[in-house]
Amino acid sequence: MKKFMDENFLLQTETARTLFHQHAAKMPIYDYHCHLPTKEIADDKRYDNIGEVWLGGDHYKWRAMRTNGVAERFCTGDADWREKFQKWAETMPAALRNPLYHWTHLELQRYFGIDQLLSPDTADEIYEACTAQLRTPEFSARNMMRKMNVKLVCTTDDPIDSLEHHQKLAEDDFEIKVLPTFRPDKAANLSNPSAYADYIRALESAVGTQISSFDTLLEAIDNRHAYFHAQGCRLSDHGVAYVPAEEASASELNSIFNKVMSGKTVSLNEADAFQLAFLRGVGKMNHQRGWTQQIHMGVFRNNNSRLFKTAGPDIGFDSIADYRQGPGLIKLLDHLDHSNQLAKTVLYNINPSDNELIATMTGNYQDGSCPGKIQFGSGWWFLDQKNGMEKQINALSALGLLSRFVGMLTDSRSFLSYPRHEYFRRILCNLIGNDVENGEIPADMPLLGQMIEDISYNNAVNYFGIEL
Repeated sequence: MKKFMDENFLLQTETARTLFHQHAAKMPIYDYHCHLPTKEIADDKRYDNIGEVWLGGDHYKWRAMRTNGVAERFCTGDADWREKFQKWAETMPAALRNPLYHWTHLELQRYFGIDQLLSPDTADEIYEACTAQLRTPEFSARNMMRKMNVKLVCTTDDPIDSLEHHQKLAEDDFEIKVLPTFRPDKAANLSNPSAYADYIRALESAVGTQISSFDTLLEAIDNRHAYFHAQGCRLSDHGVAYVPAEEASASELNSIFNKVMSGKTVSLNEADAFQLAFLRGVGKMNHQRGWTQQIHMGVFRNNNSRLFKTAGPDIGFDSIADYRQGPGLIKLLDHLDHSNQLAKTVLYNINPSDNELIATMTGNYQDGSCPGKIQFGSGWWFLDQKNGMEKQINALSALGLLSRFVGMLTDSRSFLSYPRHEYFRRILCNLIGNDVENGEIPADMPLLGQMIEDISYNNAVNYFGIEL
C-alpha cells in the first residue's frame, strides 16, 4: 500500500517519477492569470491566522462546507476565523476524492511542513502550528511567493483601477514581476442599467472625458488600455457566458448604448450584439499593442438568488453552463483574423463537453507567426482537478500540439495556492509516463524532459514575451 501523498504522489511509473523529479519540479512558476490582491503584495501583508488566509475568500471551500451541512455564518458570515477553520477541519474527512483534499494537504506540506491529515482531531494542533508560522516575517505575502519560486504574477484589474499598488511594487524593485491584466467586463455588461450607468460615470472620471456613444466608449477603453500598457500590462482577459454571434450596425450600437444609459432594459439580442462588438474593439487594441487576450467562457453565475441578495456575488453559487460556444467564437476570431488584427489568444472553457470544440477551434486561426498563437487554456475552475486536467491535456494532445502548451495557472485569490502548479505538473508527467510505459511514445528522456520543462515554464515565458 502506497503512503498518502509521498514524494511520488500521482506518479504511477518510473518514467513519470523521472520526468517530475528531474525536470518539472525544478522549474519556476509563471502565474499568468490569478486574482491575488495586489495591495497585499505591495504592503507585504502578514496574516494573523490560517483561517484568514485559507477561508477569507475561497468559494471552493465554502461550497464543500455547505454541502457538509455547515451554516453560512461559518462560510461568508460573522463567525471568527478559529470557528471557521474548525468547520473546514470537520469537512475535510468528507472531502475524499475532491481536489480540495489534495490541495489542502499539499499546502500544509509545502508551506508549513505538516504531514498530518486535517480532521476535527488534529484541528487545534494544525491551527496553532500554521498560525505560529504565519505570524513570522518568513510568511509575509512576498515571502510566500518567494518560497514557491514564483517569477511572474499577472493580477486581474478593472480599466478604472489606478494601479497604484503595481506602481509601488515597481518602485520597490520587487524581484518577482507583478503586472496587471486588463479585465473590461463591466464596460460591456448591460444586464443592470443603473449599475452600468454608474460604471460609465466612473470610467469618465478615469479618462477625463464624456462617454456618450459606443464609439466614445471604445475611445475611453483605449485610453485606459494605453495607460495599462505604460504600467507593463501585456494581457487582457474577458469573462463571458458565451461569445455572442449577434451583429449590429454602428448606429444600432449607439442606440443600444443610449438606451441602457437612459435606464431602459435592453433585449438579449441587443446585449449580445453590444458584447460582440466590444470584444472585437478590444481585440484590435490587443493586437495593436502586442498583447495576449484571454477569454474565459461558460459559467452560470450567482444561481442562488436568495443568497446573492444577502451575501453578494462570487461566493460559490456558480455552475458549469451548457451554452453553445462555437458560432460566436468564429464570429469574433474570424473577424479579427480577416483584417490581420487577431492577437495571441488563450481560450478557456469550463464545460468539458466543449474540449474538442475549443481544441479544434484553436487550429483554425494559427498563422505561423509564432508557435501556438491560439492556445487551448488549462482546465479552469471546475476543471482544474485531476479528471478535468487529464481531459484537457488529452483533447489538446489529440487535436493540437501539447508540446506548445503554455501550461498551468492558479486563477486564485490565495497566496497558498501555488502548489496547484505542482499538482498539474505531476498529472502531466504521469500521463506522459504511462504513454512511455505503454509503448505509445518513445522513451527519449531528453526529448520528453525538454517538453515537460517547456510546458511547466518555458513556453509561457516565450509566448507572453514579458521580460523577467
